[in-house]
Amino acid sequence: MSTAPLILVDGSSYLYRAFHAMYKADLRNTEGFPTGAIRGVVAMLKRLEKDYPSSPVAVIFDAKGKTFRDEMYSEYKANRPPMPDDLRLQVEPLHKIIKAMGLPLIIVDGVEADDVIGTYTREATEKGIDVVVSTGDKDMAQLVNDKITLVNTMTETVMDIAGVEEKFGIGPELIIDYLALMGDKVDNIPGVPGVGEKTALALLQGLGGLDSIYSRMDEIAALGFRGSKTMAKKLEDNKDNAYLSYELATIKCDLQLQQSIEALQPQGVDKESLLTLFTEFEFKTWVEELESGTEASATPAQAIDTNYECILDLESLDKWLVKLKSSEIFAFDTETTSLNYMEARVVGLSFAVEEGEAAYVPFAHSYMGAPEQLSEEQVLGALKPLLEDESVAKVGQNLKYDRNVLLNHGIELRGIKHDTMLLSYVINSTVGRHDMDSLAERHLGLSTIHFEDVAGKGSKQLTFDQIPLEQAAPYAAEDADITLRLFNKLIADLESEPSLHKLYSDVELPLLNVLSRTERNGALLDSGQLRLQSQQHAVRMQEIEEKVYELAGEEFNLSSPKQLGAILFEKLGLPVLKKTKKGAPSTAEEVLQELALDYELPAQIMEYRGLSKLKSTYTDKLPLLVDGNSRLHTSYHQAVTTTGRLSSSDPNLQNIPIRTEEGRRIRQAFVAPEGRSIVAADYSQIELRIMAHLSGDQGLRSAFAQGLDIHRATAAEVFDTALEDVSSDQRRSAKAINFGLIYGMSAFGLAKQLHIGRMDAQLYIDTYFARYPGVAQYMDDIKRIASEKGYVETLLGRRLYLPEINASNGMRRQAAERLAINAPMQGSAADIIKVAMLKVDQWLQRREVDASLIMQVHDELVLEVANSDLELVQAELCSLMSDAAELAVPLLVEAGVGKNWDEAH
Repeated sequence: MSTAPLILVDGSSYLYRAFHAMYKADLRNTEGFPTGAIRGVVAMLKRLEKDYPSSPVAVIFDAKGKTFRDEMYSEYKANRPPMPDDLRLQVEPLHKIIKAMGLPLIIVDGVEADDVIGTYTREATEKGIDVVVSTGDKDMAQLVNDKITLVNTMTETVMDIAGVEEKFGIGPELIIDYLALMGDKVDNIPGVPGVGEKTALALLQGLGGLDSIYSRMDEIAALGFRGSKTMAKKLEDNKDNAYLSYELATIKCDLQLQQSIEALQPQGVDKESLLTLFTEFEFKTWVEELESGTEASATPAQAIDTNYECILDLESLDKWLVKLKSSEIFAFDTETTSLNYMEARVVGLSFAVEEGEAAYVPFAHSYMGAPEQLSEEQVLGALKPLLEDESVAKVGQNLKYDRNVLLNHGIELRGIKHDTMLLSYVINSTVGRHDMDSLAERHLGLSTIHFEDVAGKGSKQLTFDQIPLEQAAPYAAEDADITLRLFNKLIADLESEPSLHKLYSDVELPLLNVLSRTERNGALLDSGQLRLQSQQHAVRMQEIEEKVYELAGEEFNLSSPKQLGAILFEKLGLPVLKKTKKGAPSTAEEVLQELALDYELPAQIMEYRGLSKLKSTYTDKLPLLVDGNSRLHTSYHQAVTTTGRLSSSDPNLQNIPIRTEEGRRIRQAFVAPEGRSIVAADYSQIELRIMAHLSGDQGLRSAFAQGLDIHRATAAEVFDTALEDVSSDQRRSAKAINFGLIYGMSAFGLAKQLHIGRMDAQLYIDTYFARYPGVAQYMDDIKRIASEKGYVETLLGRRLYLPEINASNGMRRQAAERLAINAPMQGSAADIIKVAMLKVDQWLQRREVDASLIMQVHDELVLEVANSDLELVQAELCSLMSDAAELAVPLLVEAGVGKNWDEAH
């Protein structure tokens, strides 16, 4: 997970399980009030807060009364006994405790907690937010995907996609079908009589989901499981029950909820109320923790002895200039008008020289009634020599941003000695977010003033120049103070780890300036070309609409899954390949891709969707992001991914498509000015080369040393055929194996990707390891090393911690082992491209050639070069990138030249 995940707790599940787990103990206070369920749930919540210290936690409970499922099926949950009186008494007090703990408590009438959680997981998946659902309910396995994981704190089990496959023998996409076939006695879901766990699994593995089973009834007997010869009749006789059960078991994921997923944030502990409640129910240990302060995760920073000053005259500014010049290192921060570094203007700066002593000097606060301030010329004129002095050491939080905005004022920030965001990231990239508020709470136990506290939220949020100095000054001064405190704490931690210190000082910190230059250089965009593409897309989309209407025999909204499903499956009778969580026939991309092989209408819809996405995401949007010189500026992020890879946003350059002709046309709009060209240099198969280096496998090393096509060479080994006789399908399969194994892919995953049986996939994997035994040995060794150390390392010593590597639960441990195998390769590739950027930038800064670095995308560097220097730059670029690391196999770099990015790539 790239950031600390959101934790959604199935409160109702834990309430019942805690009650029954504590039932025999019959825990009560001296007044005789039952407390076992309360104690159990609170203990589980505390465990979650401990296991996920940086994660927000929200708790969801069932509402009282009937739900839409009772209307659908009057016998739903009819067998359940009423809630025991001792349990009912504990519900309201538990809700009070959860609220006092500062956790969002969510109850929605007419639906179950599962449906609320399902809706939030759908929203999270769409927004790219990682979520851990804490539950003991097996039905929740249907929600699992690459962003959603289940955890059960009572059994210490974690289920990701691989975990679901291991536990149930099927993927998350078939869990609803599984429940529909088996039924559920507890919830009184009928299912199909005579279908138990083994039978359901045999049907699903052999024939697919419910729709597929009912369309292939004549194949059931051939599956050969016990009772298979009579199963077709049982299924036919109970078809209505099977589909009713499917609907009842499907978690609803389209509720209209009052709070968005981003709003599920902790509200702060109400210590007084919590102490009262814990005392009432006689939870002595928790009372002692609260009274001693050991439980409180944060103490407000404002409560610490501080001396913050707002500088409004030259005499005070001069005094601070003397302090700054004489300090060994000082922390500073800028306050600006915008997060867009190309447009932002500085409105004030803050400084700290000692912990608790800081100042803010404003010069552009312009709200009504604002006090007289020093002018911009006075403040920046006095500070510019200091900020540009290389010998004066500075520390900040995300100083790349400050460097960029100061350049808007003609100030070149030098003397960047440390950056607290990068310090934290190098020490441990996996622990959570690396923004200042998170770092202050994690490392200092301090709760800072948040920007929203002084600026407001949403459409009414003020820019910083509009915030009254009474609020702005303490906020800004605290930023500098907290940064200095963090530096003092983190530098001590880093200096005890020489390899990490070297990675920080030699790679991450100097890269800050390189990325800043690259961002400000930007890429020249032919907006006219993109607008023309948008027009062409619009014309083609209109043509597709008309063709679709003709094929469908009526007009409908092509962007509506519901209307499209009605046309495809009800009117035209196309086969239903998959259902949504609501039980409707799915029109997801993978379904349409399969249908498009045999039917024209889905093929047309696929083309329409592809063009619509390109148009809205790129051809319409990118022209709106260029500056006055038609250049596009992204923001690179050093401290987001756990592996060390850079990411980018506004726009995200990493996702600009390349595999389709229409996608490549977007890259054609990234052009070179007159007299210049684009040069793009890319590492070839770098992660596989790192695998050959790390594993020492002689077969892989030999293939790379000979310059062979590695996928063709692997195909020749796996399929036992001559190199020249390898078919394109065999090469494709070998490529899936090569990349799949370094990402820890299972036989199940490989089978799904290649559309083959699981046994065939396992045979491919077994043959691969037999031909490349060094790879198998490496995987065993790295898992052992990870288990012993708790982390793995890249070639440059970057650590990737694996807290679950020694988990007692097998699934949690196996998930960590998959990360242990892949992380050194991904992380080493990230380190190598960063070293390459440093080398290339150092060469470019010598001004021997007329060229500039304008983009970094995955394993590729993109430069804008004067035509007179093309040959020299192309050769030197390949040489510098190849020299970024010493591997046991050649580090191959391929460079191309063109008038646009697509031509060069």
